[in-house]
Amino acid sequence: MKSIKFFLTGILFGIVMTKSEAVSWFRIQEMFRFESFHMYGIIGTAVILGALLVAMIKRVQGKTVTGETITFNPKNQSIPRYLIGGTIFGLGWAMTGACPGPMFTLLGHGVWSILLVIGSAIFGTYVYGMIRTKLPH
Repeated sequence: MKSIKFFLTGILFGIVMTKSEAVSWFRIQEMFRFESFHMYGIIGTAVILGALLVAMIKRVQGKTVTGETITFNPKNQSIPRYLIGGTIFGLGWAMTGACPGPMFTLLGHGVWSILLVIGSAIFGTYVYGMIRTKLPH
């Protein structure tokens, strides 16, 4: 019963993804072909909202659901790391037509072929975990 709020948040997320057309393969392809601003507007709104929420959490010393204070650890800035990671992420997004957020929304819509993408994402995460210590971070 405690996880009902997470379940309801997931349902709300799925509705927002569907109504904004962020789950549409055609919208994603339009974005990668620079034919439409639609997805850039969604992503830009998410980035701005995320930055505002992080600033608010820092200002009011936000707490987790278990009551612990949320802390932000500074990361080592590395341009090649972000370029390589972003390129791999973008290529996967362009090839599959789905980023990690909408993948489960598409599954909820009955797009069964997305199971291959979800399985590949899980496998890729597992492989990364296996070779993580050997990669330059």
